[in-house]
Amino acid sequence: QVQLVESGGGSVHPGGSLRLSCLASESIYRSNIMGWFRQAPGKQRELVAAITSGGSTMYTDSVKGRFAISRNRGEKTCYLQMNALKPEDTAVYYCNAGLTVETMTARRSWGRGTQVTVTS
Repeated sequence: QVQLVESGGGSVHPGGSLRLSCLASESIYRSNIMGWFRQAPGKQRELVAAITSGGSTMYTDSVKGRFAISRNRGEKTCYLQMNALKPEDTAVYYCNAGLTVETMTARRSWGRGTQVTVTS
């Protein structure tokens, strides 16, 4: 079974910060890669950040230097710290996991997501 619960979104001004949290079932969380995705109106869902079981991280170019993904294995929680937020970061953010980035991206089951809105 897959269970994903995202939280931590909200409305902030440009330059603000938010920390997103993802609580996942063990079957999902123990996958090699866990990541955060976002989907903005009129856009396809895109991978924002990913972290491997070994702690290696990857980020899409638009968020490099501003976002940081981390993982707490004991608590089965993944986080996305978002700093220096920009209006273009506005989207619904989702977490998921998989053996590879491709497998994770193609997953059928997704959580409800958490809305991030950045406006002045």
